[in-house]
Amino acid sequence: MPEDKICLTSQEFELLQLLNKRSEGYELREIAGVLKKSYVEIIRVAQELADKGLLKIETVTQKIIRLLPAGLKAANEGLPEREAVKKILNTGGSVDLNRLQNLVSAKSEELKIILGWLRAKNWVKIDKKNGGLILTVEKTPEESSDELLLKYIRDKGEVFYEQLNDEFRRALDGLKRRKELIEITPVTYRYLRITETGRSALLKEVELKQEVTQLTPELIKTGGWRQVKFKKFDLESPVSRLYPGKLHPITLLIDEIKEIFLEFGFEEIESPLVENTFWNFDVLFVPQDHPARDAWDTFYLKKPARGTLNDSEIVFNVKTVHENGWVTGSKGWGYSWNRSEAEKLILRTHTTAATIRYAAKNPEPPKKVFCIDRVYRNERTDYRHLAEFMQIEGIIIDENASLRGLLGFLKEFYKRLGFTKIRFRPGYFPFTEPSVEVDLYSDKLNQWIEMVGAGIFRPEVTAPLGVKTPILAWGMGFERLAMLRLELNDVRVLYRNDIIWLRNIPSIIKKGV
Repeated sequence: MPEDKICLTSQEFELLQLLNKRSEGYELREIAGVLKKSYVEIIRVAQELADKGLLKIETVTQKIIRLLPAGLKAANEGLPEREAVKKILNTGGSVDLNRLQNLVSAKSEELKIILGWLRAKNWVKIDKKNGGLILTVEKTPEESSDELLLKYIRDKGEVFYEQLNDEFRRALDGLKRRKELIEITPVTYRYLRITETGRSALLKEVELKQEVTQLTPELIKTGGWRQVKFKKFDLESPVSRLYPGKLHPITLLIDEIKEIFLEFGFEEIESPLVENTFWNFDVLFVPQDHPARDAWDTFYLKKPARGTLNDSEIVFNVKTVHENGWVTGSKGWGYSWNRSEAEKLILRTHTTAATIRYAAKNPEPPKKVFCIDRVYRNERTDYRHLAEFMQIEGIIIDENASLRGLLGFLKEFYKRLGFTKIRFRPGYFPFTEPSVEVDLYSDKLNQWIEMVGAGIFRPEVTAPLGVKTPILAWGMGFERLAMLRLELNDVRVLYRNDIIWLRNIPSIIKKGV
């Protein structure tokens, strides 16, 4: 080809013409918008031109900072230490640590964090008195750098790390140590600039070449494939990420757990989300004055407030067991059982209500059933607790059932989930004896994590149901297991529907810890 000519495809020529209009170049996404072509198509053309020395590709990765819901709330309402200062000032400027905990409605761990930030920011004066701590605030402190940064991000919607001054960068280091306030996402930008060689090429006569990108049935039938020139593809050229549809990690883990149970020969069961306290507590030999039944732990329905109990043999048996132990050899709880209390309707607090209902209807061995479903507790939501969560429950009704068999099953169950470091500890539950608790060891956290409560149902539970053989029972929190498998430190992430997290979490969950 003569030196005054250059051979380009129409796409290459079009891209060079655009880049020639601006010496500083364009960002690749901007080019795709201007030329109305896909990101992938532009990057492939750009890579070919870069190989010819006609343009230059510069890759820049920047960090984008956004507020999470808790961060937005903090930007609008203030950080916990700011709320603490307001409470102290409202009470006269001085309180002891225990009263402050009540004022801000914080748990012990949360109070330690608040106290740490109050000290770090020098917002309070702390004195020891009578073995306790007295916190004193003289005036409302000025806004701190982290508070200003939260409001700055809120007003901007999102900011680049590179845009922050030194003060805000130091404040960002503090915010990163807190839970669920901000997220920092790396974003890669590619800038295209025409080179001098590229500018010179445009001054020459351009011969447009035609290249075929796909071998079609028509080309094969007509033999046209012999005359055309096929476009070469660079398999290493960068392309945009694809986010195909996939199952939610919670669904994947539930399916995996169900498969393990089914392999062991278990049957899946269900029960109502709304229960009366009879099946949720009384049948399990939980006394009617037990703290767990208090409104602080249980959601009671307002309307209707009560259900009905049939005058069945089971109801009579449970009443008698609570009052005097009936035929079980127990003395019971020694009070007059209240039918009205047992009829109260609640949101079930555990899925044991499902397995105990099943045992009442199917008392003859052998039986093996499990339930994975939602339960409700009157908990304050934080990084470790939810008011609505899921439990994994199971029972084995068998003449040869034993504690050793229960421990062996639980060990094998967790082994199939990828957990190898397991220990058993003595435990206490009102409805099982003996009772055990199961811990799993996390190498990442370098500690044992409590996972399961298990045991053999007491005679006070099984006898009223007409079950004459041992029942092995266990219950475990699903979310805690999911946190270990997904390496999370905040349970709320599971249900936040963060599209970035969902896109990047592997479709196959890593087994074990």
